[in-house]
Amino acid sequence: MISKNENYISLSTQKKDGTFINTPVWFAQEGNLNNYYVYTLKSSGKVKRIRNFTSVKIAPCNFSGKIRGCWENAKAELIVEEETINLAYSLLRSKYGIIFKIGDFLSWVIGNYSKRQIIKLSIKTKKNVFQFNNK
Repeated sequence: MISKNENYISLSTQKKDGTFINTPVWFAQEGNLNNYYVYTLKSSGKVKRIRNFTSVKIAPCNFSGKIRGCWENAKAELIVEEETINLAYSLLRSKYGIIFKIGDFLSWVIGNYSKRQIIKLSIKTKKNVFQFNNK
């Protein structure tokens, strides 16, 4: 399981050609469950790839994406329920504090706030180690 104390996870999503794209993202964990929430723009490549393949991999990483732990298999779900969206934002704001709130404000100012997508990541198995190229 990924520690709540990590600031970033690498979200690895599969392209139609079978290759994977790793992206460092902020995340928040739901209690002690194996559920994690991330956000991105609805038009992002991550969202497009998740629509095609809900099986993803996640691992702790630094801000530039350098992997700092084991990969975990997870299922990605694009969230549309308002209650879950509110929960995810609450968890993210609580974890990242003023930095997240400033990001919310700036996103609202430039018109991207309503274009966001919450993604729920649910760990499938206890521990699976995978190696991907870190570029």
